[in-house]
Amino acid sequence: MKLGIIPNTNKENIVEVVELLLSKLKGHDFKSTFSSDFQSLVNENHIFDNCEFLSNEDLFTNNDLIVSIGGDGTLLTTSFDGRKYGTPMLGINFGKLGFLAEYEINNLDRLITELENGDYVIEERMTLCGECSNGSEGSLFATNDIVIDKGHWPKMIEIELRIDDKYVSTFSADGIIISTPTGSTGYSLSVGGPIVNPIAKAITISPISPHTLTMRPLVVGDNQKVSLVVKSEFKKIHVSCDGQRVTQYNSPKEFIIYSSKTPIKLLRTKSTSYYEILRNKLYWGVDIRKNNVKENDV
Repeated sequence: MKLGIIPNTNKENIVEVVELLLSKLKGHDFKSTFSSDFQSLVNENHIFDNCEFLSNEDLFTNNDLIVSIGGDGTLLTTSFDGRKYGTPMLGINFGKLGFLAEYEINNLDRLITELENGDYVIEERMTLCGECSNGSEGSLFATNDIVIDKGHWPKMIEIELRIDDKYVSTFSADGIIISTPTGSTGYSLSVGGPIVNPIAKAITISPISPHTLTMRPLVVGDNQKVSLVVKSEFKKIHVSCDGQRVTQYNSPKEFIIYSSKTPIKLLRTKSTSYYEILRNKLYWGVDIRKNNVKENDV
């Protein structure tokens, strides 16, 4: 199996982590190439003397699997870079939560064994794309979410929401989150949005601090089109894709968001279920009272 390795070069000790991975891969039937961005960090490190460094485009087109080393943010960046190629990706967590990048540094042996034995699944995850009025088609792209908000303006913005050109509501809020099932455990969750199984086909619409008690999150089908007309007295509107690519637009502006025709492929272990990750990393469904019960109270 050919592995294209993309380490987060901004992470402290990232070279040591990659060295550890290389040492684990020795003696196994894997061929590794690295992103060219990583080369500047290891120019004088002889361990990498015989390694090949490629552009991201060449990594995605010449490898069977892309290995992203960092955290969830690193994997989101990798998914954006690889959105056109369809190459499966996996994440090794060297960050905080590691919800998408579910393999941890301390279980690299398990990762290698599972890759060798084919003990994994490759899931297709829907992505979002969209455009603004007078903008190019597909100029917006996200694996997690597209967020439209007020930016630095201290007051709320006005949002008119339509689904498939049918009027839904006009409300004032700090913003709105359009999320994939994969992104339902991100920003959307923090504003009260639902948890959606990542293999579901749905789009979640979650208002951010709406000035209406009855304006609640809405789930629609992945084949539906979300249209938003956004107005701000500040004259500027912020749009963020996956919390990484932020653009300012003049107000008012219309946005049309829909499911992309190019999903990403994530390699996942069979040894851990999605619900186990929810329990272990988000404490979903865990009754914390049971952990605080003293023996004398039983």
